[in-house]
Amino acid sequence: MDRVRVRFAPSPTGPLNVGGLRTALYDYLFAKKHSGDFILRIEDTDANREVPGTEKYIIDALKWAGISPDEGPGIGGDYGPYRQSERKALYKEYAEKLIAEGMAYYAFDSSEELEALRNSKMADGIPSVKYNYASRESMTNSLTLNQEAVEQKINDGVNVTVRLKMPKDRIISFVDEVRGSVSFNTSELDDKIIMKADGMPTYHLANIVDDHLMKISHVIRGEEWLSSTAHHLFMYEALGWEPPKFAHLSLILKPVGKGKLSKRDSAAFGFPVFPLDWYDEDGNLQFIGFKENGYLPGALMNFLAFLGWNPGTEQELFSMQELVEAFSMDQLVKSGARFDIDKAKWFNQQYILNTEEANLLSLVKDFLTDEQKNKSDDYLSQVVSLMKERMTTTKDLGDIGYYLFEKPRDYEEKMIRKKYKPELKNEVMAILNLLDGLENPTTENIHNAVKGYIEEHELGFGNILPLFRIGLTGTMKGPDLFGTMELFGSSESRSRMEEALIRFDKIYEAKQSSNA
Repeated sequence: MDRVRVRFAPSPTGPLNVGGLRTALYDYLFAKKHSGDFILRIEDTDANREVPGTEKYIIDALKWAGISPDEGPGIGGDYGPYRQSERKALYKEYAEKLIAEGMAYYAFDSSEELEALRNSKMADGIPSVKYNYASRESMTNSLTLNQEAVEQKINDGVNVTVRLKMPKDRIISFVDEVRGSVSFNTSELDDKIIMKADGMPTYHLANIVDDHLMKISHVIRGEEWLSSTAHHLFMYEALGWEPPKFAHLSLILKPVGKGKLSKRDSAAFGFPVFPLDWYDEDGNLQFIGFKENGYLPGALMNFLAFLGWNPGTEQELFSMQELVEAFSMDQLVKSGARFDIDKAKWFNQQYILNTEEANLLSLVKDFLTDEQKNKSDDYLSQVVSLMKERMTTTKDLGDIGYYLFEKPRDYEEKMIRKKYKPELKNEVMAILNLLDGLENPTTENIHNAVKGYIEEHELGFGNILPLFRIGLTGTMKGPDLFGTMELFGSSESRSRMEEALIRFDKIYEAKQSSNA
């Protein structure tokens, strides 16, 4: 295999979603697996659709994800520039060459003429008419006008586009690295515009010119571009160039229902579909990102890797380097992969569990309130240690573990009604007095002291411990009870339990009244 060179070539027409990020990931893994180059190229040929800030967003998202381009904007390289808007002068030469070879032609059709073409067969029940071999001879182009008229229209510069001249009834075939043998009949294809009236190329011309000049060996892209590959191969042949190998990736599908995942699904299903937060030009948050929702980049990349790829083993957790080593194009699947946010959360939880607590602390601090951050690093480290196994995202600590920073806002009344009796109050207070006297109140020592008291007085763990759990945290789903007691210390533990017992008594009295 010649040197592997792949490109990730997004258009700056909106924020990079997880589908695009997965494409970048597969490009990167394939390049690194073969000691090749990963190129970032910005395909900004459509100025009308360009959204300010998108290019920076793409670069920032790739950096956060751990995907580092070898060449690209701001990086440089031997094949730049890496923005197509800065390569405009290159494309005209190749468009004119295609025209000279009879493989393309000038078209001057007005918007009214194109609309008339689209509507021409609707009365006969034909939903659309292609601009191709069957219709181009009736349109305003260099195939139907004399040379003088063509030159006049070019000089006037009105509606001057260049279209491919796709032949009739020719089979164009290629072997896709994911889908195997693929064939298209050119009679089913339209004459794509390859050069617009503003002199900018469309995707179809620009990407093959750039891929050739940048020595791209493999084009890895979404399956929505599969039908355009015949046009691209036609141009490669017409220009006398060897085409790259193609791999068209399966879609990422909605969690339920039909169709591919889209930005609208973020609001519909309540989870991110973008790596980072996206703001509009006025600074208003439009879409929340995985990063800002508390996901670790390695976890998201691991999750996305499995949306369309199967390593053929039971292993699920991979570092980026392990993904590079395991990745193979022949393990990409043809069928669409359904987006499962619960699986994404599982990956994130596993990564949290495997993150050193010092590093995890720095990550969770971003999501704590100012009041929560005021706690000492030693206290926060203990909180992270207690809550690590209960965190699905780094955002969870301050939310589901709020009671480690402030007294419970409420208590689980159902368990209180089931477990609490006023005669247990003295036992609770006796245990608190016992804890006050501990010289070294570690988790282990607290556990041994409480266990010893319960056994000595034959109280039953199931009668006492739930009261402490709820009294200290408000919930039965809190972290290790004795670790929580060590964190709070005897004074805070006593204060919380005394307040809780007042509430427990009221709940008990209400229960008795309702039973009377």
